Formats: sequence, structure tokens, C-alpha cells
Amino acid sequence: MMVLILFLSVLLISILMGLPVAFALLLSSMALMLHMDLFSADVLTQSLMNGVDNFPLLAVPFFLVAGEVMAHGGLSRRIVQLAATLVGHRKGGLGYVAIITSVLLAGLSGSAVADAAALVSILYPMMRKSGYPEGASIGLLASGGIIAPVIPPSLPLIIIGVAGNISIAKLFLGGIAPGLMMGATLMVVWWMIMRKEAVETTPRATAAERLAALRDGVWALLLPIIIIGGIRFGIFTPTEAAVVAAVYAIAVSTLVYRELTLKGFYDILIVAGRSTAMVMFLVGAAMVAAWLITVAQLPQQLALLLGPLVDHPRVLMAVIMLIVLLVGMVMDLSPTILILVPLFMPIVKMAGIDPVYFGLMFVINTSIGLITPPVGTVLNVVCGVGHAQMSTAVRGALPFIAAYSLLLILFILFPSLIIAPMKFFAG
Repeated sequence: MMVLILFLSVLLISILMGLPVAFALLLSSMALMLHMDLFSADVLTQSLMNGVDNFPLLAVPFFLVAGEVMAHGGLSRRIVQLAATLVGHRKGGLGYVAIITSVLLAGLSGSAVADAAALVSILYPMMRKSGYPEGASIGLLASGGIIAPVIPPSLPLIIIGVAGNISIAKLFLGGIAPGLMMGATLMVVWWMIMRKEAVETTPRATAAERLAALRDGVWALLLPIIIIGGIRFGIFTPTEAAVVAAVYAIAVSTLVYRELTLKGFYDILIVAGRSTAMVMFLVGAAMVAAWLITVAQLPQQLALLLGPLVDHPRVLMAVIMLIVLLVGMVMDLSPTILILVPLFMPIVKMAGIDPVYFGLMFVINTSIGLITPPVGTVLNVVCGVGHAQMSTAVRGALPFIAAYSLLLILFILFPSLIIAPMKFFAG
């Protein structure tokens, strides 16, 4: 127990002092090594390098490039236009456009921050001009953005696959159904909010306009079909799918839409390179901590605490999800995954819980944390892009957070809601 307290104390104090999470992880790892009389700079360095020497992690830079190219190469904008022609004429239509676009963009980029920023920059000014309530609008756009980590291709699913030694292909296929359910949940909540609101509606698009939007957006729509189909039928692995996604997005943006310039592509590579360096360093530091966690037998100590719940998998999942939700409120998605998954995975396996189900539940839970105060990474992004007050965004997001939480409870009570579709898509 002393080792567990030492690790968590050094980690939390370091984070509260403002130290970046990756350095906090390394510092807590060094504290463990000193406590166990195992400190060695060579071992620390080697463990850090081994942490990122992992083939599935090659998907990270390619998916980051693909996401940036889609945002700047015209693919995201055409998805919005297509959704607008389908449901833009309904009462609260721009909200439904945002939800449909969120689901479609999630199948393109896999980044909550990128999707939320794109949605706000395009749709938020239109919603405000049409008289939509400010809080509900910014809350919906933020809540739609967090569908991205759940629907493949998803960087968090790749990270949790590496951290928990879970099949990334199964995680990808298993994320489709819960992601769609999240979109359906947003639609129900938005319908309830808009019943009493008086907002402008746009004219119904003609069949010709819808067909034109479909023709213009079909190249963007093909990407998730190619990725999921390729993985499902064994044509390529998730890592290879990242390369396919990047090449396809570049080809469409330059040869079909012709909106991506050489200067723009250079800027994209710089942004993706920096993001990749941050993710890889964080993963490497987390893998050092994971190795020391195993050596110090912290999972076994945690198993003693949660041991009485092993025979009650649903209760165990509820307790774990509550812990994850609380941590996710004060920590970003990736660090939460990398710190907690190695701790919880052994006891999850002891309880006979499907690792893929656990991984998906973990990502859904930590995604909700992206729109919960006090940190709320996605909330901060949408407020910055949309020039909105954080208090307004928090109030607007509360109904959607509550609905997502209810959906999470349903997934805990009825695991088949995730497991059955996952087996269907996996064949």
C-alpha cells in the first residue's frame, strides 16, 4: 500500500505544481525506482525508448496528418454542406446538422479537439445568427466533438490498445455502435431543448441540391468506408489503415478538391509532427510507469482493495467507471488512459470482463471528461474558437453530459449493447 500511495502522491503533486504529465510520470517512476532501490539512468532511458518502439503507434502520425488534411483540404466543409441539405430545414435543423456532421467527421479524423473546432468555426456563427440559444449551441457542438474518440479511426482507441494490450482492430469495430448511440442521444436531447425555442429555419433543399451535395461530398464519405471495410475484411491492419487514410486524404484534397497547397501541406506536417512528438513522449513515459507499476505489484495491491467486487462484474465496472470519470474531470484523455489502464486491466481480467468492452467503456468515459469542468479540454477549445464564456459553455453542456452519463450507465447494466454489435461487425 505504501508503494501505491508514494506513486500517486508524487504524480498528483507534480501535476498540481504545473509539471507536464509526461514529466510527472517520469518523476513518479523515478520515485518508485528509488524506493525499491532499483534506480538506474540506463534502465530508465531504455524503458522510455522501448515504450514508443511499438508498431501500432506508427498509426499516430499518419492519422494526425489525415485529420489535419481533412480539416484544411475541404473534406470537413463538404460533410457539413451535405448534412445541411438533409436536415437543415427542420426546427433546430442546424443542431441536427452538427450532430450528423459530428458522427461523419468522427469517421474521418478521430480527434475530438479537431472535430469540435471545425464544427464551431463553421456552424456556431450560423446558429447564433439564426437565433439559437448560445449555451445550448456551444454545448451541443462540444458534445458532438467528443464522439470522435469513440468511432474509428480513433487515436485514443489506438493508445488504449497499446496500453492494455487489446486488439485495436476489435476496438475499432466495436466503437461503431456506441458512437452512433451517442449521436442518437444528442438528437433526443437537442429535440427536447428546441421544442420551446423560436429559431429561424432554412428552406428545404431541393432534390437537385441534395444530389449535388452528395456528389461533392462522396469522396469524403468514402474514407471511413474504406478504413472500416479494409480492417473488417483483413485487407490491412489498423496501422496500415492510418497510412491509407493519410494518402487518400492528401490525394482527394489535392487532385479532386484542389484546396490543399504545398505551403498548407508543409504547415500540416509541422503541426502533426509536434503533436506526434507530444503523444509519443507521453506514451513512452507512461510505459516506464507501467513497467514499474508491474514490478512494484501495484495491480495486485489494487486487486486486494477491489477484490470483493471481482465476483460482481457490473458493480466492479461501475466503481471503476466512477473513478475514471472523477479522474477524467481533472486530467486529459490520453494521460488518464496511460495511467489507469495498466492499473485496472489485471483486475478486469480477473473479473472475466471482456477487455475490448472495458477499453471502449474507458474511452467513452474519458471522452465525457473532455466536456466536464474544471479542465474540459474540448470546452476550452470551443470557447476559444467561438469566443464564448466558459460558464455559458458549461451550462449549455450539462444536459448533454447528463444524457451521456445515463448512456454510460446503460452500457454498464447491459454490456450486450456494446458486445453484440462488436461481434456483429467483427463477423
